[in-house]
Amino acid sequence: MSRRPIALSSDLLRLQNEGYDIDIRDGFLIVRNVPFVTSTCSIERATLISPLSLSGDVTEKPDKHVCYWTGAHPCHADGAKIRSIENGAGPQDLAPGLHAAFTFSAKADYRDYHHKMTTYIGRIAGEAAKLDPTATARIFPAIAAEPEESVFQYVDTATSRAGIGAINSKVAGQKIGIAGLGGTGSYILDLVAKSSVAEIHPFDGDVFSQHNAFRAPGAASLHELKDGMLKVDRFAGIYSRLHRGIKPHAFFLDETNVGALAGLDFVFVCMDVGPAKRAVIDYLVANGISFVEVGMGVTVDDGRLGGIVRATVSTPKTRDLAVPHISYADDTSGANEYASNIQIAELNALNAALAVIQWKKLATIYRDSRQSVYLGYSIASGEIITEGPDGAG
Repeated sequence: MSRRPIALSSDLLRLQNEGYDIDIRDGFLIVRNVPFVTSTCSIERATLISPLSLSGDVTEKPDKHVCYWTGAHPCHADGAKIRSIENGAGPQDLAPGLHAAFTFSAKADYRDYHHKMTTYIGRIAGEAAKLDPTATARIFPAIAAEPEESVFQYVDTATSRAGIGAINSKVAGQKIGIAGLGGTGSYILDLVAKSSVAEIHPFDGDVFSQHNAFRAPGAASLHELKDGMLKVDRFAGIYSRLHRGIKPHAFFLDETNVGALAGLDFVFVCMDVGPAKRAVIDYLVANGISFVEVGMGVTVDDGRLGGIVRATVSTPKTRDLAVPHISYADDTSGANEYASNIQIAELNALNAALAVIQWKKLATIYRDSRQSVYLGYSIASGEIITEGPDGAG
């Protein structure tokens, strides 16, 4: 059944965020996995059920104080039945496949369904906790999401628990491109896949090789490396477990195929090769598409690595400010040690985080008092240099 009432009702959402295994079925609110004490003083689990009053997809104040129970009669820690919630009604079928063994009655003026269900659970599961302090109904189950309700395969409880759903939804519906799935691009995919964008289009024609494994999210197995999978196929397979909108493109972008970027709302440019990068950026500029261009300049000095990690934001309003910070030099020339695949995953991850934060600032998810066009992180000093409409800072 649709989980919209849970998403739209603060009391049901609170139950879910607190880890209760809840569902809605045939006009009933169901809480599974409630621990209780049996007459033999063992602990089992059963389901607590309440009639549910809705106005559209939003809960109203409970109009019935009764609840139903699917298991054996719950007992106190000493095995004596909990008589205070007994009701004389016998077993009954509430809906197809939904059978109640007992009806309970704990009369109160319940504010909402969180108040009602936690009151009942406290009386029942509280006795189980006396025997086993780890016995709890708050099990934090994995919750699948329906395709028509979410771009995610399962419910984003991190956002709902933090109460920032309206803020994070500002990127909902966007189609995002990632030009290049090297070290930085793969981390960008990791971060963007955890947002509510509609589609993510990674572009890369390369194979996922052994050196890639040391500067990409996660841990590739030796078997995966021997398979010689394309980067886009490997990462699409991984992140499609989370996000439904991964659309891989198994080719390198250049002047012959930049039209594949048509229709995208934002692009992360994570490319090394100068002419191809120029073709991509020229296309984005000509078509009014905003982007972040990322890169590193890593050098070896006295046996230590130094240099800059940078991100440049270009929107139709900031094109002129962005131009001086975008390099079209061919980084495979050998002057930049980054091109030799030094294993610097932490710099890739930082580069990706800076880029994604800038994108989310443009979407007004994050506050942006400076509106920086350029960010450069100095490895040696640890300083972040920014440049915006008002100059460097």
